[in-house]
Amino acid sequence: MTDVLNEFPELKDPKTGEPLMKRTVLIANTSDMPVAAREASIYTGITIAEYFRDMGYSVAIMADSTSRWAEALREMSGRLEEMPGEEGYPAYLSSRLAEFYERAGIVNTLCGGERVGSVSAIGAVSPQGGDLSEPVSQATLRIVKVFWGLSSSLAYRRHFPAIDWLISYSLYADKLSDWYNQNVSEDFTRMRDFAMGVLQEESELEEIVRLVGADALSFKDRLTMETAKSIREDYLHQNAFHEVDTFTSLQKQYKILKIIYDFHRLSNDALVKGAEFGDIINLPVREKIGRAKYVPENEIGTLDDLSDEIKTSLTELCKGDNNE
Repeated sequence: MTDVLNEFPELKDPKTGEPLMKRTVLIANTSDMPVAAREASIYTGITIAEYFRDMGYSVAIMADSTSRWAEALREMSGRLEEMPGEEGYPAYLSSRLAEFYERAGIVNTLCGGERVGSVSAIGAVSPQGGDLSEPVSQATLRIVKVFWGLSSSLAYRRHFPAIDWLISYSLYADKLSDWYNQNVSEDFTRMRDFAMGVLQEESELEEIVRLVGADALSFKDRLTMETAKSIREDYLHQNAFHEVDTFTSLQKQYKILKIIYDFHRLSNDALVKGAEFGDIINLPVREKIGRAKYVPENEIGTLDDLSDEIKTSLTELCKGDNNE
């Protein structure tokens, strides 16, 4: 909480330029406070969120963490001598979690007109030892339709946000695909599927690399590893304190993914035509791909020129190899 109180006043709202604290409500009940206060804090937070929702605002509530709240429920249940459930948690743990998340949603307010308010609930689950099979995690996964799994190994590698793409999921992807295709690009969903496919393939290839080394891979597989590295470092990695990288529009996200996709596709074609793998990954244009996320929003049109430069560079590389 000390870090939050010190850092939040320094953050600026990108839309208004005002301090973010002007739009923030903090409810602090730490683990050393009375059990009743910890148990009531999450209800206080969602009630305040509903208060602003009924005024026509869009509110995001972050509960950190529902695991500590569940521990408070367990302690109170034990003092009331209620029948314990799995791992000592009360039998009504799942229903209490569901009641919290079900208070999120979009409503038409009663203040007249067509004012609409919403509450988006994000609950942080922090199981001991990262064990996702414990009751709080499993009950949460049965309720929510989006899960972001944080990875300690990514955090140790200074990859932020440390969201593990292999265990995270969203059940809204199919429902939102039409909206993405209409409002961002017709092949936005295809680009997303491409990125996920490459990252999953990288995970499988890493097992081979650990056993026999990267040299045992074919040039096509090694190119897949390089593309996955580009997706991780040039697209997924984000610097929240950078004035440009702190926020990325969907249009810019699509353009960066399209650039990585074009480089992967054209590089595969170049390999088939006889280009050297080392020459492909050492092309100067790769450095520009890495800097694409730092292009300001009002200049994202220049990313289209980068796609043309990728095509030109690989075409010239193939011509050079054929002439030799």
